[in-house]
Amino acid sequence: MTQPNLYSTPDLQGDSSAWMSFIWIAFGLSFFMMLVGVYYLPVDWWIKGYLYMGTMFLTASTLTLSKSLRDRHEHERLVNRVKSARTEQVLSKYGE
Repeated sequence: MTQPNLYSTPDLQGDSSAWMSFIWIAFGLSFFMMLVGVYYLPVDWWIKGYLYMGTMFLTASTLTLSKSLRDRHEHERLVNRVKSARTEQVLSKYGE
């Protein structure tokens, strides 16, 4: 009797639609509120421009960082899955 391989079955559990909706609403609302807040600041236009530029750059770099961290995690999962499969193959060859 062989044991089922835990690495051969994909992880089918994902984020719920409610969670994804919450994330997008929170992102959109915070971004919108930041832009409106800068618009109503009682400062010169060049200071507002600097704050808008900083907001855009910070948002873009945060999204890029988030994607890069996710991609690295997925790569490490794949590498670990391959290493585990190789180890199982070697062990099964010598276990016979």
